[in-house]
Amino acid sequence: MVDCLALPLTLSRPFMNIDSAAGRSADPSNNCPAAIRTENPEVKDARAKNSALHHPLLVAVSLVLVALNLRPALSSLAPVMGDVVRDAGLTSGQAGLLTTSPVLCLGLFGVVAPHLAQRFGTERMIFIMLLILGGGVALRGVGNFAALLAGATLAGAGIGIIGVLLPAVVKRDFPQKISLMMGVYTMALCAGAATAAGTTVPLEGALGQWTGALAFWAVPAVVAALAWLPLARGRQSATGPGSPSVRGLWSNGLAWQITLFMGLQSALAYIVFGWMAPMLRDRGFDPTTAGLIVSGSIMVQVAAALVAPMLATRTPSQSLAAVSMLGCSLVGMVGCLYAPLGTIALWAVILGIGQGGAFAVALTLIVLRSPDSRTASHLSGMSQSVGYTLASAGPFLVGLLHGWSGDWHASTLLFVAIAVLAGVFGFLAGRPRQLRV
Repeated sequence: MVDCLALPLTLSRPFMNIDSAAGRSADPSNNCPAAIRTENPEVKDARAKNSALHHPLLVAVSLVLVALNLRPALSSLAPVMGDVVRDAGLTSGQAGLLTTSPVLCLGLFGVVAPHLAQRFGTERMIFIMLLILGGGVALRGVGNFAALLAGATLAGAGIGIIGVLLPAVVKRDFPQKISLMMGVYTMALCAGAATAAGTTVPLEGALGQWTGALAFWAVPAVVAALAWLPLARGRQSATGPGSPSVRGLWSNGLAWQITLFMGLQSALAYIVFGWMAPMLRDRGFDPTTAGLIVSGSIMVQVAAALVAPMLATRTPSQSLAAVSMLGCSLVGMVGCLYAPLGTIALWAVILGIGQGGAFAVALTLIVLRSPDSRTASHLSGMSQSVGYTLASAGPFLVGLLHGWSGDWHASTLLFVAIAVLAGVFGFLAGRPRQLRV
């Protein structure tokens, strides 16, 4: 028989937790003193405070604020790229590197995100990466190539790690509202991208220089970090220290289908982010109008990103949703490049529907195909690290093809080939199965 008086008081919390989970009293004989069976008041107060900090509404609002900052660093450069190249004296290769490097960093740093979360906690890593993201964006205000490249690298690292961890937060905190919250999350991503694409040129005019316009986007990143701080100081997610690792993921066929779908549809998105404005300028639009068209297309993604996951999850299979969204992307892109200028708005809308919907479906598949938040974190790390590394080749190849041919025809063929391959893997990943690792 266990001597209850010999048990240290500090063991009362784990003792109580284990037995509560089993649905029975702390001591089967019920002879232990009440002080041991009753939870420490300080522990109870801390648990109540922690629960308040992680109220679903607070988590949802904080998640949206974070998501709004995961694309401005990527979409704000293209509208002022001409001025950047002129004033900083960049070569075409350096300009291409600035558009490619942050996307590449999304992939290279995303792979370590689950391991960092296991060591330091998910919420704490998101807070730290928001500060790094803000620092990288602010660094672009220096205005030379070295600072621009360093800023792009830091921003890409922050975005890559945060983007991997947030789907696991959704899986953990909103298990009954996955489609809604993934839609809200993706909608915020698209809204941030659209806002930056459409307002960076006006900011340049208001501030008198492109350096200030690019550095401005550090401000909302700091605001998001302050909003996330209470969560970082509270409990950490189940992927924190001591969680077992996920084995067999990198040899799983379904995981690779999701990964390739994520990467290929992302390549299309970053081609649009990096080169759509220059393409439209070559068709005769002035820089402000070209930026507004791109911004409008990305803004359409906001609505598509919210609706697509809810429609896709109405049936067990998401294959039709994935393929149809990629079809819209392809039709819209070709229309923007070759249709009469008076119809550009229509094709930009179709492009926005396709790209917003495809990205939302890709993120939703990560959560739907994972049995728990731990697996979701690791699958998110795999699909986004490999996917974004693959995606970084998209804008780089477009730059090479444009420099080689002098027009956008070869780039269009590249876009078509990527879209078709993405459709194949989207169909495979969308079949109603779940990971077994």
